[in-house]
Amino acid sequence: MTTAPTYPRSVHIIEVGPRDGLQIEPKVLTVAEKIELIGALAAAGLREIEVGSFVKPDAVPQMANSPEVIAALPEIAGMTWRALWLNTRGLELARASRRIAMEGRLTITASETFIRRNTNRGIEDAFADMPRWIEAYRAAGMVPDSLGVMAAFGCNFEGDVPVEHVIGLIARTDRLLLENGSRLAALRLADTMGWANPLHVRRLVGAVRERWPEVEIKLHLHDTRGAALANAVAALEMGVRQFDAAIGGLGGCPFAGFGSASGGVPPAVGNVCTEDLVALCEEMGIETGLDLDKLVEAAQLAERLVGHALPGKVMKGGSLARLRRRAQSATATAAARC
Repeated sequence: MTTAPTYPRSVHIIEVGPRDGLQIEPKVLTVAEKIELIGALAAAGLREIEVGSFVKPDAVPQMANSPEVIAALPEIAGMTWRALWLNTRGLELARASRRIAMEGRLTITASETFIRRNTNRGIEDAFADMPRWIEAYRAAGMVPDSLGVMAAFGCNFEGDVPVEHVIGLIARTDRLLLENGSRLAALRLADTMGWANPLHVRRLVGAVRERWPEVEIKLHLHDTRGAALANAVAALEMGVRQFDAAIGGLGGCPFAGFGSASGGVPPAVGNVCTEDLVALCEEMGIETGLDLDKLVEAAQLAERLVGHALPGKVMKGGSLARLRRRAQSATATAAARC
């Protein structure tokens, strides 16, 4: 007899659309447009939103107005505003904003080719930099205890990434943290280029759980090849409760593509779609704390702002909960007429 998987009672969704979602868009949204989108996301109940990044404007022009966006953020009780930084200058700017929640996160990439395309530095360079980052976080009063692993499932340039390789990178980082008086507490596994499948998710999450049972796991899934929701379900079956997602399925990685449109590989477009993930969870009886109808409105707003169709499904097909309410109302009305 097959045992049914045990899913978590609730999940926490981190909205990354205003940063990761918009960084690949050809249109640069104004400060007012970004604030309108962020406000719509907050109105849907999201309480952790990535709103911008402190990076070189010439590298990611879509994020050049992040300081102005962050300064204009509304005051919302219980809200956590997140931002990305890639160097200590960005870290100081994030701290100086006094709006961004600070996190002592280290970052490593499981692909040598991709990390060089993304940062012009290699894996060994990243490890060599970690003690300096640990020191910088401590100097800022932060605990360095979090790790993000990019390209954790596969790479457009190097192919499949073995689970053992990723575990080795995590273990090396954990040792470095221990040597510097800290320890790994949180881990974000990113399917940066859309290579994951449910079996691979189970294997990697299972390997992490076996070695670091107390570490909190978050997943950052891309829907480049249409597998993001299937991968999310596999993660839910492993007890993962935290997911990055982007409204409408916005986003992707601008450094993951190469070659011509016919013979090469396009950028890894599309994060897992927020409202689609929420709809799936709620249909499975998993609480999200979010208003799906308002998420659909936010997705439609995002589509208007970027000026083209987005890949989200529920924003087009509608939520089953709304259809059930309509059907129940119609049935009640018909019964009352009898």
